Order: sequence, then structure tokens, then C-alpha cells
Amino acid sequence: MDRSDREIFDSIRPRLLGLAYRMLGSMADAEDAVQDTFLKWQGADTAAIANPEAFLTTVCTNCCLDGLKAAHRKRVDYVGPWIPEPLQIDAGSDPEADLERAQSLTTAFLLLMERLSPKERAAYLLREVFGKPYGEVAAALGVSEQACRQLVSRAGRHIQDPASRFVPSPDHQQRMLDAFLKALESGSTEQLSGLLAETVQFQSDGGGKATALGRVLEGRAGVAKYVARIMSRLWGGGPIQPCNINGLRGFLLLEDARVVTALTLGYDGDGRIDRIFIIRNPDKLARLETPLRHDPKSGALWQ
Repeated sequence: MDRSDREIFDSIRPRLLGLAYRMLGSMADAEDAVQDTFLKWQGADTAAIANPEAFLTTVCTNCCLDGLKAAHRKRVDYVGPWIPEPLQIDAGSDPEADLERAQSLTTAFLLLMERLSPKERAAYLLREVFGKPYGEVAAALGVSEQACRQLVSRAGRHIQDPASRFVPSPDHQQRMLDAFLKALESGSTEQLSGLLAETVQFQSDGGGKATALGRVLEGRAGVAKYVARIMSRLWGGGPIQPCNINGLRGFLLLEDARVVTALTLGYDGDGRIDRIFIIRNPDKLARLETPLRHDPKSGALWQ
């Protein structure tokens, strides 16, 4: 491989990583997919490739589709609810810029992707998040353009949940997070209830490697009671570090300077908390120590 081929790949790599992470919900799996894409680029006749980005996107998409099959087999044995691996995203100089596109990284959005078939997921992300033309998306998936449009349309219907994709302003997020933490520390059910949407869900992921609730809690009364009476006792009063997790404000709980818990929230259209995500699986927390940069316009991710 000559230098120019390597430079072409390196320039496109952050966009491939952004696509693969959204497809797979795991940065380790995303990096594997991008590495496999690089190996196939190394073995290709690059001089005959008119559109390197389209070629690499197609290869990466298909590596991700293969990765989803393997992930499905692993999920069968996963202990408790599964939450995508959290990432610390650098908010940049203007955290309010392009909130609509930034929503495609939120934990709530990534979980919406789990409702879709692998090809629906790929088609929707490539078209609606990465803005690829239908013809290019169809070619990447090996389907007709008409079939591609149907995949995107069907995916859109399956994830018609605008509340789960709502991203309030950073100031609102911070106010709600501060109030949530205060209620958690005080153990006040009444304080918590005022912050929560009626349909709020509480989900925690320990992966069988850390203490976590083995089911998803739903409803304001049950969630407020659990957080105020159980979670507040388990919280332990350790140091708390603010953190931008997948495009939304959250915080990390530390023990001996090590991250042991990550918390991020989702919001309904009225700005109330409608999702509480607690990640305690140590395998998913290691990368939170290294912030990543996100370009909302291209979907790219890089260190």
C-alpha cells in the first residue's frame, strides 16, 4: 500500500468509526470492523476505485452486519439488560450546536436501533444520519433502490419515538442532573417524582460483573421509589465527576480514582427525565477516561 492510499483511508476512518459504533453499540467491536475494512482496502485494486469513500463505507457496513450476527449470539448469554458502551464526548466550544444531529449518539437513540433488523439499521443510519444518497445506500447493502427506500421507511416507522430522541439544551440538562443528584443524595421520593416523566424507565447494566438491577423498571412511582430508597443507599457517597456521555450531560462515580458507575439520562419532549441509564459493567467503562471528539455534520468520531 502506498502512502496516498493510507492517507485516503486515514481521512475517512473517523466517519467509518462513527458509523460502526452507531451500528454496533460497542467501540471495541466498531474498531474491529474498521480494522477489517482497512485490511480489505489493503488488498483492493485502489487505482480502479472511483469513489474510495463509497467503497470503504460499503465494506465497513458489511463488516458491521457480520458483527451484528456475532453480537446477537453473545447477547443471548448476556446477564441482565444490555446498554450500549458509553463514550465521553468532547462537547467542543459550542455544545448547543447541531443538537439534532448529535442525538444520533445518545444512549436512547442507540437503543432504538436495537428494534431494527441489521439491514434496516444500516439503511437508516446511512441515509438519515450520514446523508448518503439512496443509490449509494442500496449499493452498500446489495439491494435495489426501491428496496432500500422501503428499508429506510420501515425503520423510521419502527423508531417513531421522538421523546426518546429529544435533546434539551445543555443548561436544562445540567439543571435536571443537579436536581436528580440532589434527590438521589437526599433519598426524597417526592423530589424525584417531580423530575420524572410518567413513562420513565430505569435500566442498569452490570453484565454479570457488577451489581445491577436485572430487569427494566417502568413508571414514575416505581422508579422514584427504587432510586430514592435503594439506589441512594448503594451510591456510597464516592467522588462524582461530571461527564458528557454520548452527547448528553451525565456523571461518573469513582472509587479509588477508578470509574465504577456511569449515569446518563434521556428526556421527553417536555424536558422531563424519561430514561435513566446506569452502566456498571467494568468492560464498558474503561474508555470513559479518554474523551472522543464528534463532528455532528459528518458523524465522525476520533480521539
